[in-house]
Amino acid sequence: MTHTNEVTNSTSKGRKKRFSLKMPGAFTILFILTVIAVMATWMIPAGAYSKLSYDGGAHEFKIVDAHNKSKTVPGTQEQLDKLGVKIDVDQFKSGAINKPISIPGTYERLEQKPAGPDQITSSMVNGTIEAVDVMVFILVLGGLIGVVQKSGSFESGLLALTKKTKGHEFLLVFMVSVLMVLGGTLCGIEEEAVAFYPILVPIFIAMGYDSIICVGAIFLASSVGSTFSTVNPFSVVIASNAAGTTFVDGLYWRIVGLVVATIFTVGYLYWYAKKIKKDPKASYTYEDKTKFENQWSVINDDGGEKPFTLRKKIILILFILPFPIMVWGVMTQGWWFPIMASMFLAFTTVIMLMVALGKDGLGEKVVVDAFVEGASSLVGVSLIIGLARGINMIMNDGLISDTILNFSSSLVQGVSGPIFIVILLIIFFFLGFIIPSSSGLAVLAMPIFAPLADTVGIPRFVIVTAYQFGQYAMLFLAPTGLIMATLQMLDMKYSHWLKFVWPVVAFVFIFGGGMLITQVLIYS
Repeated sequence: MTHTNEVTNSTSKGRKKRFSLKMPGAFTILFILTVIAVMATWMIPAGAYSKLSYDGGAHEFKIVDAHNKSKTVPGTQEQLDKLGVKIDVDQFKSGAINKPISIPGTYERLEQKPAGPDQITSSMVNGTIEAVDVMVFILVLGGLIGVVQKSGSFESGLLALTKKTKGHEFLLVFMVSVLMVLGGTLCGIEEEAVAFYPILVPIFIAMGYDSIICVGAIFLASSVGSTFSTVNPFSVVIASNAAGTTFVDGLYWRIVGLVVATIFTVGYLYWYAKKIKKDPKASYTYEDKTKFENQWSVINDDGGEKPFTLRKKIILILFILPFPIMVWGVMTQGWWFPIMASMFLAFTTVIMLMVALGKDGLGEKVVVDAFVEGASSLVGVSLIIGLARGINMIMNDGLISDTILNFSSSLVQGVSGPIFIVILLIIFFFLGFIIPSSSGLAVLAMPIFAPLADTVGIPRFVIVTAYQFGQYAMLFLAPTGLIMATLQMLDMKYSHWLKFVWPVVAFVFIFGGGMLITQVLIYS
């Protein structure tokens, strides 16, 4: 009888294993989405809005219609009024709006332009080429990590840090989270946040935390800041300009929302951190714990002494210094990835010389090999960014993005009150998947949706707020956004991330939706 039970149990277990489903990896998910995007260009009607851009040299507006025919008109407020574009002409002249915007009421159906099977692979190549600036930055960053790790500076520094922070580990998570929230709300830190993982992940591991805490304190916190943007130039400022209002309108609402959202996010991270400290097996990523720590931990527990020498301290200072410089450059100098990559490469070169030369130097070959190995470890992350870009290129080339935009705007026509703003929130949520760029969605969607605010008698800043909440709620999840590159970097399963992040998405919908409904009831 016992033998029969054992056979039955083992058969049952085998059956469970055979039928268990696993979430595919990042590359597979993006490949499937690429195929779906190609199929969509066959099923969704092609169409386009006319686009308007400003030529500062000639002081003219350039209009490109749906058939790609262009004409110029005087760059005046009168012309904007004729076109039904409710935006102050100074927004164009000052450069606040520097991308082509959609002209309301100009959508036209076009001849279908379906993507062929060859575009499944060509889009991957073209998307990778388009994302090359971000990819080079990530590879340089990987090389820098490899060299510093080879020098032993990480290990010695972390051992010193963990001794001083014992018993107060969450304080660092709290500080990082708040700083990332501020970075998101003030300057829209997104891709740039990738640069902070090499510094912080080994520290969080040394303090006993898992990969969820790492992504939560960096990606999640910066995204929450962007969701409740106060003066972020890449979302709320450009969206307000494109909507014909100013980012100051509704600012106090967004500040209140930011404070509440920050408290919720830090509280959620604290709850999770306390939970896994009490029982490490409670970690959502426990099954990958050993693999993750082997990849990122820089402490070699061999019992040997690891003195934190002056040389190692200087190397760590040189390693950390580019990060505040990067933030300053992005916020005040308009830096983008090519300049940031060059700056990081300059610091990397100095560190390589320090590690290679001198009495205790490791030599040229060892240091160069460390750089190459470090860069190669992030090749997968770089490719993920390129593949995600390729999906958006397929939809744009297939002329279906504007069709989806036009259909979405029709869903709220004739609707008013709280129902109007809730539907709009959901629309922006789905549009965030189609157009994952915050500035890209702003200039395409705001000129179309903002005038609808006038028809239902609410301020346009409410539409801007709905755009922020909806799009960023999707970007917590969207494989076409930054999250896939982040998960690939930390070798985290997408299913594990979804398990952790869904309460935050629910919070944005419930709390954000409540704020929007309150605004509609007050101002309408």
